[in-house]
Amino acid sequence: MIPQEEKQTVKWFLLFFYIILLGYDFFYYYILPIFIRHEKGGFPSNFWWINYFVLAVLIPVMIYLSKLNRQFWIKYVFFISYLLTAFTVDILSYYGRGDSYTSGNVVEIFLILTLPLFLNSRYFWLVSIGVIAKYILTSFIFNTTYLILPIILFVILSIMSFFLLVRFQGYVKAISTSYDNQLQGIVKGVIATLELKDPYTRGHSERVANYALLLAKQLGGFSKEEQKSYYYACLLHDIGKVHIPDSILVKPEKLTKEEFEIIKTHPVVGADAVKDVEGINESISVIRSHHERWDGKGYPDQLMGEDIPLLARVTSIADAFDAMTSSRSYRAAMPVEEAYKRIIDGIGSQFDPTLVEEFKKVFPAWVEFHKTYPWTKQWNLPKEVEL
Repeated sequence: MIPQEEKQTVKWFLLFFYIILLGYDFFYYYILPIFIRHEKGGFPSNFWWINYFVLAVLIPVMIYLSKLNRQFWIKYVFFISYLLTAFTVDILSYYGRGDSYTSGNVVEIFLILTLPLFLNSRYFWLVSIGVIAKYILTSFIFNTTYLILPIILFVILSIMSFFLLVRFQGYVKAISTSYDNQLQGIVKGVIATLELKDPYTRGHSERVANYALLLAKQLGGFSKEEQKSYYYACLLHDIGKVHIPDSILVKPEKLTKEEFEIIKTHPVVGADAVKDVEGINESISVIRSHHERWDGKGYPDQLMGEDIPLLARVTSIADAFDAMTSSRSYRAAMPVEEAYKRIIDGIGSQFDPTLVEEFKKVFPAWVEFHKTYPWTKQWNLPKEVEL
């Protein structure tokens, strides 16, 4: 699931979860006994408030994870916290008491039925097995057969959800593959157009994208969809050069100040050109900010330090390395060892010091890619980012 859709799904899931859980508890422990059964209302024990305390604490935790763009983990943290809390409170509330165990919340049915929405098999098995295991363990602890019916119900609902999950995953994969093929065709066409204008940069976009992807994977923490979006953005990082006159783009002599100012417009033009393209817009900062410098002397926005988006900082290292190790109209390519030294020399001025340390670790893989790169072939999407 792409990040934006994951974020929306999690948001609405949590909203309805809280409404159903609180509404059901209020009805079951207050409305039903007082107004229908004409009995005394209230929670089974004082421990019951632990449930609501944990749910309240989880709200800022989930907001924090969302700000870190870790929507993927929110549902795991939330479900595990809820399940362990509910199970513990049940044990504390009913253990050693003579009255029958009558806990449970209809929100757990909601949990099972919404599993297909997340298109995640791992999360499906965690929730299904977790909820069923909770009732099985509770049944053994309290030695009651009362829970056989809810166990059977959750097994049936899990089976139904599993079939829906498989069907949804099949639909999404088919749509995603079709869209991905179209996006690849668009990117290939744009790159071909750019390389026709500037034959000296032929293959530059592909090499930068591969170098940058290797470094991003070294950093870790990026999902498959994020890697794919980033790879496409890297391929198009110089798309803004399409509007630059050929006389400037392939000029063999040193550019004048006025000509260089025109060159410096390409990140903004490129970002604006693809800002509405689905599949790339999440990484649009890569196109706009790949010429920013750690010391704030870059362009177009003179961003400094960590104000520069992380993946744009990664791209700047990859872009500089390939620019130095490939031939241009005004100079020959330099050895990879010399390019390595210049990257190291740029610590704290042009490049992020932390990323340069990671660059050192991935440098052998860059050298291997540089040596084996088929300079005349067209690019293909790496297996690492294929659906």
